[in-house]
Amino acid sequence: MPPTFQAFRAAITSSQPATALDLGRPGLRVLIAVGALAVATAAFFVWRSQPTPEPLAPPPAIAPLTPSPTAKVTVQVAGKIRKPGVYLLPQGSRVTDVVTAAGGLKHGAATGSLNLARRLIDGEQIVVGAPAAAAAAGSPAVDPATTILDLNSATSDQLEDLPGVGEVLAARIAEFRATHGGFTSVDQLREVSGIGPRKYEEIKPKVRV
Repeated sequence: MPPTFQAFRAAITSSQPATALDLGRPGLRVLIAVGALAVATAAFFVWRSQPTPEPLAPPPAIAPLTPSPTAKVTVQVAGKIRKPGVYLLPQGSRVTDVVTAAGGLKHGAATGSLNLARRLIDGEQIVVGAPAAAAAAGSPAVDPATTILDLNSATSDQLEDLPGVGEVLAARIAEFRATHGGFTSVDQLREVSGIGPRKYEEIKPKVRV
């Protein structure tokens, strides 16, 4: 080959740009690993940037509407009861509760049309042993505390409604009436065994002849 051609070839070779660096297989593996790490890092930060849902707070508990344990009802008891009067009982009590508090029924007395299972109403009056007609809806109840009894027509049960008069004393009044042909005056009650001056003064305003 002539010297001039060799010089021309060397000049052409020296004028070409340098070729890219050949990394080989180890370098290629490093690049792949770096790329995979970059992708994983980017995915992690994207996942972290997503909003996290907050759990909803449970609704506030609603307390049941129950009557206060300190609530009371005031009830008057009259009629064929051992201890008539005004009683204070817990709210929600029944008629049977106030009957028990008043000592129960008099001997031989019946509740009549009284509903013992009924809930008590504040301020009401309960007449134990009242006839069904008096207990019917719209019928006024008979209050023994304000009733004036006729000594010649009152029954033994009615006589027991008098102050301080029980079953035995009521029977004595009825027996005196039968043996004397009836009462001619209220003062004759003093002649009945078991009625002293004090008890007579309590009974006198409640009876007539």
